[in-house]
Amino acid sequence: MQTRKPIVAGQFYPAQHDSCVDEINEYLKQPVAEKQLPKTIVAGIVPHAGWTFSGALAAQVFSAIREQHEKVHTFIIFGASHSYFGQAPALYDKGVWTTPLGDALIDEELADAILERASAVNDLQAHSSEHSIEVQVPFIQYLFAGAKILPIITPPGDQAILLGEVVGDIIASKESRKIVCIGSTDLTHYGPRYGFTPMGNNPEALDWAEKINDRQFIDLALKIKPRELLTNAIENQNACGPGAAAATLAAAKKLGKTKGTLLAHTNSNKIMQAKMGTRSSDSVGYAAIVF
Repeated sequence: MQTRKPIVAGQFYPAQHDSCVDEINEYLKQPVAEKQLPKTIVAGIVPHAGWTFSGALAAQVFSAIREQHEKVHTFIIFGASHSYFGQAPALYDKGVWTTPLGDALIDEELADAILERASAVNDLQAHSSEHSIEVQVPFIQYLFAGAKILPIITPPGDQAILLGEVVGDIIASKESRKIVCIGSTDLTHYGPRYGFTPMGNNPEALDWAEKINDRQFIDLALKIKPRELLTNAIENQNACGPGAAAATLAAAKKLGKTKGTLLAHTNSNKIMQAKMGTRSSDSVGYAAIVF
């Protein structure tokens, strides 16, 4: 059986089973703002940095889904394309993904249905060095025992939106199964380290990254405007996985959603300040959204 082994366990998140479980539980215990959740949740947007930075927000999304849906059969995870340079969305269409929590089975039937209808490819190698999907899988394994996954690296382009629409149609046709889409993206990467300093290099610039640049992405996501979000993200560099986010929005829209719910929005600087008592001249934004 084709098996993808973890590549960032021990770096982005713990490499040992018990340490993974303990860390997830710590995130689940953290207080969250009271939000009116949708009665049904069909999709979510999560960040994908190391768990120190992204774990609490990812936990909020998966916990919200768990609160509304005890049983989820499959999570389709649209990932960013940090090192994959193909134009077509790339599915990991068979086998299993291994994490410190065990094996997560690929939904091969769903993969076949998507490959039959969408302009996508099955490309296992495309996933060999991509972390944006991997860091979500332990949350799914822990909170949704037995759920299958379908990883899809989703480059930014029109095909991302078309893929999301196809996925939405397929999910709608499978009324007996609960399938949830997850879009994995961080937000504005601001500072000298990232070569992005349009407002200078000072604390006010980092505020701009959070309150203006990130917020453009978030507002378009909440209004479920996939094409506008994709264009805005490319123009303003406010997401590293705009294709993943656009596909998620397109699927949610197809499934009848008209708005999203923002669970949390923060950045790496705020987290560093809270956890380590230090700040940086660079910052990365993170958002947790459900639809």
